[in-house]
Amino acid sequence: MKKNLSKLFILLLALNIFLIGCTNEQDAVSSQPADEPTEQVDVINEDTNKNTSTATIPEAVNKPLKIAAIMQMSIGTFSSQYVAGVKEQVEKFGGEVQIYNSNNDLAQMATHLDTAVNQGVDGILIDHGRADALEAGVKKAIEAGIPVVVFDNDIDLPGVTKIDQDDYSLAWDSLKTLAQDIDGEGNIVYIWVGGFTPMERRNVIYEAFKTRYPAIQEIARFGTASANTALDTQTQMEAILKQYPKGEIDAVFAPWDEFAKGAVRAIEQAGRDEISVYGIDLSDEDLQIIQKENSAWKASAATDPAEVGKIQVRFLYQKIAGEPTPQIFSLDPYLVKQTDLPKQNISMDEIGDYIDGWGESNAATSAWMEQLEQQVKE
Repeated sequence: MKKNLSKLFILLLALNIFLIGCTNEQDAVSSQPADEPTEQVDVINEDTNKNTSTATIPEAVNKPLKIAAIMQMSIGTFSSQYVAGVKEQVEKFGGEVQIYNSNNDLAQMATHLDTAVNQGVDGILIDHGRADALEAGVKKAIEAGIPVVVFDNDIDLPGVTKIDQDDYSLAWDSLKTLAQDIDGEGNIVYIWVGGFTPMERRNVIYEAFKTRYPAIQEIARFGTASANTALDTQTQMEAILKQYPKGEIDAVFAPWDEFAKGAVRAIEQAGRDEISVYGIDLSDEDLQIIQKENSAWKASAATDPAEVGKIQVRFLYQKIAGEPTPQIFSLDPYLVKQTDLPKQNISMDEIGDYIDGWGESNAATSAWMEQLEQQVKE
């Protein structure tokens, strides 16, 4: 029933956009380049992004391509599973990908971007980073005819597709669950760090959340991003627990799974079973923690990190093939609650058996992709 309603909503929204476009934009539909849509689209739903116009493999992708994946950092299991998804999809298409890890150094990230452009790669993937550090390099890539697709980045340039996890929905799903579980009142700890596009977006919703639930009070806030974020978070959370004895903290909001892991470990080692943790992002390691008996981690809003990587690669190959791609694309997030999962441990590959819709995305698919994958196999 939920899926049917969702599809009906999408159809009505699409019809509305179509009618507006027919009325106001008839003269604007001219022969623009494939990667420059006639109007910027704020949100593209996964089900509307299928291109099945031809089953012939375009010449531009019918050969081994060299792809550069430039990352702001590679911390934790989310990043490792994202990289695995990127590598898997590129290899299925017969290409090769070089991963550039910038260790949270934006200047180094910009240097990696310039290196990739100068090497004349066929396409560039960017993971996180900020426009003020990377926009010049991305413009250089576009001028060189190298397509670019960014993930969780604030770059806004014509022809550059940027994808995200719909951070606003992720944050709201997790926070709303927190509020409902503590009956709309209590004391919470907020673990957060600025300087990252998805974190900034999630914080927008957190600020709205405080207005929506005035009886929920933030009593402590901290957070750092480092090579050992989970361990640093655990140490900081241990200090908070000493400052606020049993009964003074009801929940923790951790909008990054590395934060959540550290908080859970500190809470469990202190025997503070009255505190619940609500997070964002998910990995195999996170699942093991959530499924542990009496775990403090009650829910996490997430997308499949490997699927994120695969979709980003598919958009890039569509660009290389000269096919139209959206300016903005948001993946549908899912709320994974502890109570929805079985007692036995499961992996990310099995979540779809318990969370309706998980792992079923057909985003950024073209008919020729299946043929290309089969050709590479042979």
